[in-house]
Amino acid sequence: MKVSELLDEKIMKLNLEATTKNEVIDELIDELLKADVISDREDFKKDILARESLSTTGIGLGIAIPHAKSKAVRYPRVAFGVSKSGIDFKSIDGSNAKLFFMIAVNEGENDLHLKALANLSRLLMSQEFRDKLMNTEVAADILKIVKENEPQE
Repeated sequence: MKVSELLDEKIMKLNLEATTKNEVIDELIDELLKADVISDREDFKKDILARESLSTTGIGLGIAIPHAKSKAVRYPRVAFGVSKSGIDFKSIDGSNAKLFFMIAVNEGENDLHLKALANLSRLLMSQEFRDKLMNTEVAADILKIVKENEPQE
């Protein structure tokens, strides 16, 4: 499944209010809850935090990809958020994260989960792609940028 098929304009926050890692997680979970992607906020948060406790999902280059397989997920989606100032997400390169992608998939969707992570990581290797995401003010344009940069199947 393409990343663009998992993104939804309704679960994008292009100006996160969060100033800490936990606040980012809460803010993106709230977006998933409002869009009815998850059925139980606390169950999903528990699964996200359990994954974070294994190792940081701050992958460097100003990117964090918190993710979880959870029974609280109704259907797979990726919540997207931007923090212009950056937030300490305990990234492996020590940089603050500015682009956040929270992957939510159901417990049984291992293949989808791994594909989403791999496809997203591939896209995010491009500095130009990351810059476009950082400088876009409209959710619909985020989706357009992702679609334009995804490999065509």
